[in-house]
Amino acid sequence: MGLLRSGGLRWIVPACAVAVAGTALGGSVAVVHAAPSIVLPSSGCEADLPPKPKMGPVDPRDLIPRLPDRFSIPLPYPRIVPVPEPAPEKPVVRIPSEKPPKDPCSDPCPDITDPPKPKPGTGGPALSIEFPKITFDPAPKDIPVPVPNPNPPPVPPPPAAIAPGVDAGPVASRPARPRVSDVDLVSTLTGKGSTSRTDKRWQIHGTDLGIMWESTPGKVAVVFGDTFGKGFRPPGANGRDWRSNVLGFSSDKKLSDGMSIDTMIQDSRCHAAELLSARRIDRYEMTVIPTSGFAVGDRQFMTYMSVRTWGEIPGVWLTNHGGLAYSDDGGSTWTKDPYARWDNIFGVSQFQVSSMVPQGEYVYMFGTPNSRIGSVGLARVHRDHVLNKTAYQYWRDGRWVPARDGNVASVIFAGPAGEVSARYDEKSQRWQLTYLDAFRGAIMLRKAREPQGLWSEPSELVHSSKYAQLYGGFMHPWSSGEDLYFTMSTWTDYNVSLMRARIR
Repeated sequence: MGLLRSGGLRWIVPACAVAVAGTALGGSVAVVHAAPSIVLPSSGCEADLPPKPKMGPVDPRDLIPRLPDRFSIPLPYPRIVPVPEPAPEKPVVRIPSEKPPKDPCSDPCPDITDPPKPKPGTGGPALSIEFPKITFDPAPKDIPVPVPNPNPPPVPPPPAAIAPGVDAGPVASRPARPRVSDVDLVSTLTGKGSTSRTDKRWQIHGTDLGIMWESTPGKVAVVFGDTFGKGFRPPGANGRDWRSNVLGFSSDKKLSDGMSIDTMIQDSRCHAAELLSARRIDRYEMTVIPTSGFAVGDRQFMTYMSVRTWGEIPGVWLTNHGGLAYSDDGGSTWTKDPYARWDNIFGVSQFQVSSMVPQGEYVYMFGTPNSRIGSVGLARVHRDHVLNKTAYQYWRDGRWVPARDGNVASVIFAGPAGEVSARYDEKSQRWQLTYLDAFRGAIMLRKAREPQGLWSEPSELVHSSKYAQLYGGFMHPWSSGEDLYFTMSTWTDYNVSLMRARIR
């Protein structure tokens, strides 16, 4: 048998299947290529294929209607939840990141990740219908109330104020609209059957986003949002072992057949660690979601949003603030800076969902309000003062101006724009920016000569008519030439795929 790879998919085909015509007469050999017999997932492992349907006589027990074990009727009631402020420090546990197994199709932790085997002697259901039990379950609706923390963690003093002044920021001419073609799904990046088998190696069964940046030369960091382990069932975010964010690293430069994740930050065997903690209290702080990452020297930075509550309308949520976290140990542990944050005043503040990109002496910050219906604003800060809010300048009507309120920033282009991803392409000397247009139901691409614009008209990268309930769209920093690689999430699968588009 032979193993063929194409577009992230692998096929097992017979090694022979050759028909010989006229060889006895000295004629040529006619080769008949056999059709692929088994289509394997992105991992290339037969173990990740869905179970085969049972063959043979029908078991009469399979004809019995399967009813749920019980019906639960929720009984909501208010519950006061004291929330200490400032937040208590949580102990941080880390173990060395496990290297990829020699056999990529082996299970490194079968005792943890494999389902339990049925006990001997246990039979199937009896030939009868059991009616479910009806129960009344208390369903508390938490009312968070801040209370003083009797043992507050130490807080460093704020950085000294800086007056960056006012600088000219003229726009450049508007480039042509990007020409997009040949948009393909390369491989599945997370979940069952993914390129690196994240379910088996790190208990990542369901997750989203896949935000990437070059953390060190030759290594790309990739961070995911709300992550779930056992018990995950698509669609949507659900299951046990909830982690608000997890981080891995990849050195894979051959992206045409998929992106492999080499290692992840771990806190136990075969388990990816949560990096930025969250309170997990609805209407206070439900979760903490990364929005971008970048490196300046040996320090890693990550922008994040503190989500107060998810809205009832898809794509609409409320944040407490957008902020910056940093790591000085290669991404193993992170600190949320107490001063580098943009508070969400009345729910309409800018820079709640941000994408930050170093270029030259500055780090540029593209930001939107919470949710996916706002427009894009722009700020910049000298790379030596990333954590000092007083050093930031906001682009406003052709000038870079300091301000206490990020809402002074002008709109560089109108929304709706969600989950912005920005990068500077050195080869073409153009800025690229992807985002979700929730009204079109598509991930869009624009380009510009300067970060403040003028920005091109948008081009559609991929539409939800092909991939239902898509979102994200985060560009790979090693995209080059006409090939733009980006990650895409879908709510239907609640996992991440690597995509490729041809940009001319």
